[in-house]
Amino acid sequence: MNLDHLNLQQKEAVQNTDGPMMILAGAGSGKTRTLVTRITYLLEEKHVSPFQLLALTFSNKAAKEMRDRISRTVSCDAGALQVTTFHSFCARSLRNEAQYLGLSKNFTIYDTSEQKAVVKKILSRRGINIKEVSPFEVMYFIEDLKNHGHYPDRDISEKDYEVEKDDPFYDMYLEYERELHKANATDFGGLITAVIQLYELFPDVLKRYQERFKYLLVDEYQDTNRAQFDLVTKLAKLNKNICVVGDEDQSIYSWRGADIRNILDFESVYKDAQILKLEQNYRSSKNIIDAAGAVISRNTQRKGKDMWTDNPEGESIEIVECHNDKEEAQFVAEGMKELAAGGESYDEMAVFYRTNSQSRLLEDALRTANIPYRVIGGIKFYERKEIKDLLAYIRVVVNDKDSLAISRIINVPARGIGATTLRKVEEEAVKTESTLWEVIQRIVDNPEDFKHIRLTARVKSALSHFTQIILDAKQANENKDSQQDIFEKLLHESGYWEMLRAAKDYESEARMENLQELGTAITQFEEANEGTDLGGFLETITLDNSVVAEDEETANQGEVSLMTIHGSKGLEFHYVYLTGTEENVFPSYKSMEDGDTAIEEERRLFYVAMTRAMKRLYITFAQGRMLFGQLRFNGHSRFIQEIPNKYYMWRKLGGGTQANTSKDDWDDFADPDFDEGPVYSISTAPAPKTAFPKGSKVVHSLYGEGKILASEGPSGDERVTIMFKDGARKKFMAKFAPLTLI
Repeated sequence: MNLDHLNLQQKEAVQNTDGPMMILAGAGSGKTRTLVTRITYLLEEKHVSPFQLLALTFSNKAAKEMRDRISRTVSCDAGALQVTTFHSFCARSLRNEAQYLGLSKNFTIYDTSEQKAVVKKILSRRGINIKEVSPFEVMYFIEDLKNHGHYPDRDISEKDYEVEKDDPFYDMYLEYERELHKANATDFGGLITAVIQLYELFPDVLKRYQERFKYLLVDEYQDTNRAQFDLVTKLAKLNKNICVVGDEDQSIYSWRGADIRNILDFESVYKDAQILKLEQNYRSSKNIIDAAGAVISRNTQRKGKDMWTDNPEGESIEIVECHNDKEEAQFVAEGMKELAAGGESYDEMAVFYRTNSQSRLLEDALRTANIPYRVIGGIKFYERKEIKDLLAYIRVVVNDKDSLAISRIINVPARGIGATTLRKVEEEAVKTESTLWEVIQRIVDNPEDFKHIRLTARVKSALSHFTQIILDAKQANENKDSQQDIFEKLLHESGYWEMLRAAKDYESEARMENLQELGTAITQFEEANEGTDLGGFLETITLDNSVVAEDEETANQGEVSLMTIHGSKGLEFHYVYLTGTEENVFPSYKSMEDGDTAIEEERRLFYVAMTRAMKRLYITFAQGRMLFGQLRFNGHSRFIQEIPNKYYMWRKLGGGTQANTSKDDWDDFADPDFDEGPVYSISTAPAPKTAFPKGSKVVHSLYGEGKILASEGPSGDERVTIMFKDGARKKFMAKFAPLTLI
């Protein structure tokens, strides 16, 4: 088998097939190529049966790509080869061994909505109102247990994790598991823990799987949680032919349960493990790789790699200081126009941001510049459901003949005006040749004239409330009241904001952030266009949204990719714009409140963003940015300061000058390879503070009175530790917990 396409380290990773091995594969180091070649080598050179090899990864897309590449390179029949995800492997195993755990082969896998329904049923049975204890609080508790590999009656002893079986939530967890079992069902986390339970309770079953899978490979090992770590450790115990591939510097999913210790502690589990480092980068210019390496070297939670490349030195990273976020977006759009004019394709350009809500101004600038774009892993800002809903409210205020907009929001949030009622009203409008709004107003003003429609008193009341919201907003618009005030009025009086706030889930929080950003858009439009009303705002965004579709000239150049940094992992682009690099934005204010471990993960995220760029990297920040409806002056990100100045040019928009990168012009760290760059005051606008400060007294609806020992995270996302009167210490996600400050 010809291995000439591999470097020395990659060849070693391929040919050393026996015993435990950890491959630390840096960004752009040819990890997938190495893994595919290793599997091919096992099949063709070591004559391992495809039936005896198991490769686990995290996404169906990654598994399919690996299977396709293997099938193109091997000459033998690889049909029995299992290259699959953790959850798919466990689901198949459970269906084969279901009888051991009292399940039938056709068990159901519950999704989040079905899990929530079970939890609500349990709370109701116990007489607990969901306003006292959110179902999501219980689901978070259960998910955390399963991420750590717990199943009923299993003991877990870890220095930083303890299962508190006297906790009332644990009793709910047991009841939840009984409910799922009774329904012949499991959830996604339960797929992993059920297989762990199967292996522990039935050693013969485990031995059968150990004897079958003589070679085990795990991709993206840095993303595994403790349960997945436990699973693969059990499978590999007999033969010890386990090869894990990962990069601790790209571990960015702790919020999904990923545990970086799985990489850091690998050698303590496998004493004779080989550790190989793939440190040659094939993707990026030398400037980018060296700069990214300097930043990530600040982390302490790492094994240590020195990334290098034979690629050309390339152009300096460009750090761009903008006056505000609008100027930042314009800079991105103008830069892309210049690149395209020079013959570069739009599909080789990408814009990264820390959170989805940051995309709005960038999208506006790209549309204005007639630049085609797509949002990866998300929806374009003005096409998101919550944005379209609130814009529909505004459309009705501006034009009450817009029946389509009325139909969209007449029962959003739910008011008891269902599809049947709407159909009756629409039929009446057709019969009387009236608009939908005119019929609704007549029903509200003269209900006796519409007995033939047979509307209930509740529906009539709901229609009355709906029309009053619109009429009040119409009057405010006619009076030239602030557009932002009218938007806030619609958002809150409609009940839309309260609907999202009450949901208390991550999706609703993201939607609330997007609606705050819509409010910012309206404010900025109002400031820039004095004397206009809401109709002017609607017209502007409607025309802007249609502009790209009409521009056939740019259609052949592909589309710019917009995405969060989390969504960029595994991708690469010639030109990358990393935006919003300010304190409290990136690193996020949440991580800044959570301490060094959280900051290190943010730094890994910054490293991931930098190493997506192949030719040119632009890092932008704004002196002032609108965040949550307020103008904030945060200062540039600490991560910018960690880039040695020899790798970048500093550019301040408006002045037309670039910073001299001579080391004589800068103050250095004690380490001569680093400098801080220009001195700025960091975080001049403080991050939102916690609503549950340390030392305050609270009452929990189940546990009674207690004292806050620790509070991590900002208001709305606190993780609090409470000492209760009986001496018990408990941890809660405050947004889900029924806590009241005394």
